[in-house]
Amino acid sequence: MSSRPSIRSVAVGRGDPPVYVGTMADPVTWTVTAVNAPEHAGNRIHTDEGARAQGFPAALVAGVTTYAYLTRPLVNAWGTDWLMRGGGEVRFRAPVFAGDQVECTPAESSDGVCVEARVDRSPEALAVFAAVEHGDHVPPERDGERLSDRQVELVDRLGSGYGARVDDDLELYTRHGVIHPAVWPAIANDVFSADLVRGSWIHTRSRIQHHGIAHDGDVVTVRSTVIERFHRRGERAVADVRIERNGQPLVTIEHEAIIDLSD
Repeated sequence: MSSRPSIRSVAVGRGDPPVYVGTMADPVTWTVTAVNAPEHAGNRIHTDEGARAQGFPAALVAGVTTYAYLTRPLVNAWGTDWLMRGGGEVRFRAPVFAGDQVECTPAESSDGVCVEARVDRSPEALAVFAAVEHGDHVPPERDGERLSDRQVELVDRLGSGYGARVDDDLELYTRHGVIHPAVWPAIANDVFSADLVRGSWIHTRSRIQHHGIAHDGDVVTVRSTVIERFHRRGERAVADVRIERNGQPLVTIEHEAIIDLSD
């Protein structure tokens, strides 16, 4: 990758002074020991007992946590600019287990940068995030099975502290109250958990596009539509999840999960 040394200054809103984040250099590998945040225990697949009941050796780390790790090299390099208008598609190929030493390794791709989650026990990447620094316009809404809208306040587990709870130590989030990007698929997971899943379930893929930046205490509207259901190693659902603030798009997500592992 080419070197792009310098520092950028990006204002993050609310009258704050510019926040100097991002090196504008290419993303570099970052390593972390995977953990499960306490709030994920509601899905039994993220507990040792529940995971073993499904044939796994130990608790699966939540997909949104693995995604949080994959974003770390990008936000470290690109700063708040990526949080405002970047995006990409994350695919979870195999489980990350609690205690795994995860290397988040960037590489060039045809559309931008691909960050892979790798562990010593596997020759293949366990998750891959094909990221773009500057994304497209807001995609049109799609037809399907409309779910109930919900109002969500970005506090507590859906606030700026998500990264810190899973050992993403980038100070941007908690220092400035900026919402961690893993919160967006976590909100989509909440929609699935409340309206679609039965028992243990697994988040498999998300295509995420940022259209703005959010802070602790913001209130957002979540509008969701199931656009596809199908069977492959269980029953799966794909939903169009649109997160808005004051009527304006903040994040759009195409979210896919295995909603019934017993099928």
